[in-house]
Amino acid sequence: MKVLVIDNEVNVRESFVDLILKNCPQVNELFQAEGVRTGLEAIQKHQPDLVFLDVEMNDGTGMDLMSQLSKFDFQLIFITAFNKYAVDAFKFSAIDFLLKPVNSEELIRSVERAQKNIRSKDLAQQLTILQESLQSIKSAEKKIVLNDSESIHFIKVNEIIRCEADGAYTKFVFSQRKEILVSSTLKEYEEMLLPFGFSRVHNSHIINLNKIIRFDRKDGGFLVMENNDTVPISKRKKDELAHIIKQM
Repeated sequence: MKVLVIDNEVNVRESFVDLILKNCPQVNELFQAEGVRTGLEAIQKHQPDLVFLDVEMNDGTGMDLMSQLSKFDFQLIFITAFNKYAVDAFKFSAIDFLLKPVNSEELIRSVERAQKNIRSKDLAQQLTILQESLQSIKSAEKKIVLNDSESIHFIKVNEIIRCEADGAYTKFVFSQRKEILVSSTLKEYEEMLLPFGFSRVHNSHIINLNKIIRFDRKDGGFLVMENNDTVPISKRKKDELAHIIKQM
């Protein structure tokens, strides 16, 4: 696998290259660039399978570089020291990223994922969603990328009715589409969705508060959602949820 590392900090870049060489035997060619201009030249010259791209560089950003490409024949992993809100944007777009300083185990997992997805052609749309997320983290039109066993789905967050834990998987339920089962835990989506009007009402359930049509207090308490699904409420969440609903 051919890999290109684009980072403007020489010491950081060289340390990262050493980390790749020590931990990723599937990498047989490794190239470096220091910014947007040299990065574009290196991509055109070497045709890498995987690009590690710094978010902020001296002559522009990683997004500036990507916007100048007409096609994406490689996997992309951002390397960043961004704050939590920017990291959430990466999670929503499902574009892989590594936080500086890079951990060797996380690097290995990222390279293995990239190798499995090497033929994926959805990077352009994922980048669009990333850009939208970075520009407007609270937007009602915000989208999330969900990967199931067959497809990559680009979904508006406000279309989600609820999410349900299914072992190590999470089931997403929507108003006008079939359910989507993704191979990530409910916990991974909890922090992402809570700022957008969602609440974890049970150990196995996260719901969109705007999709509730009835809060039924009998039989221990449950919610009826706009698609007529019923969702149980844990005892410790009943009072908290009642308070939230009163404030809506």
